[in-house]
Amino acid sequence: MGLQADQDGVISRQQLLASGEFEDEASLVTTVRRRVRRKEWARVLPGVFVDHTGPLTWRQRAWAAVLFYEPAALAGPSALHAWGVRGYEPKDSDPIHVCIDRSRGVKRRVGIHVRQVVRMETLCVMGAGIPRERVEHALIDVASAERGLDDCVAKLADAVQDRRTTAPRLVEALGVRTRLRQRAVMLEVLTEIGAGVRSALEHRYRVDVERAHGLPTALRQAPVMVDGRRTERDASYDEFGVVVELDGRVAHELSETRWADVDRDIAAAISGQITIRPGWRHVLEPCRLAQSVADLLTSRGWTGQLVRCGPDCATSESPGGLKVAQSS
Repeated sequence: MGLQADQDGVISRQQLLASGEFEDEASLVTTVRRRVRRKEWARVLPGVFVDHTGPLTWRQRAWAAVLFYEPAALAGPSALHAWGVRGYEPKDSDPIHVCIDRSRGVKRRVGIHVRQVVRMETLCVMGAGIPRERVEHALIDVASAERGLDDCVAKLADAVQDRRTTAPRLVEALGVRTRLRQRAVMLEVLTEIGAGVRSALEHRYRVDVERAHGLPTALRQAPVMVDGRRTERDASYDEFGVVVELDGRVAHELSETRWADVDRDIAAAISGQITIRPGWRHVLEPCRLAQSVADLLTSRGWTGQLVRCGPDCATSESPGGLKVAQSS
């Protein structure tokens, strides 16, 4: 039947009954048993069948889970994979995540993770393909489950950078999730992303290096044209002609990426700007990096004062005579 084909070959007993193909439930049971006996169909879950006897694809597992708990929708990482969001490709051993209304009881099944939610109709899209949480709510679920702020930033920033959503849409979605764990942290993260932060590394630099040590506030994600192509700079101190490009790569980069970096640095040099490329190793020593950036900015006209981030701050008076102030 057409519905079964639209559902990757998966169909439920309730859908078969509603199709009008069978006179009554007895005739339905007889037909289903015959198709299973002939190995035309296979039982996936109680009351859910697929039109073959081989291994199930991820989409067939997802359809089976949603139909078994109907009305239900894919949730969290499963919803994000269904939406095609980068970074959520599942492994064969990963469970299918679904959500159901909080008023219902839960029948636990191996390989399916069930979450009960309030106002499911607000959080989910039920009519297009496999029912699933909206991108924003699925992202919030995944990010709020992270223990560290860096990982939380990364989950949300990656999706914004890939243009799968925006910081304002995530804030709007968070507005209806009043009981969410780490809600205050999530709002802080989204404020950072709204200010131009696009990765956990950029967040660390903004908070631990720049803000904690009283450096000027950089312009973030400033658009520039390089060889006719639009690109963005992580942090630009335009008044002093200094660009900070944060390098979060932990493996050998692709040659094309390296050329893009070189092209961007050359374009900056032509316009009279100096580019530095600190990575994780440098940002994880925030006081030392703040000192280096302050010395560079001072050499190019900054007259501000570097601020100690705490009593154990490793900054010191710079060779250029920069005064270091004790933070209050």
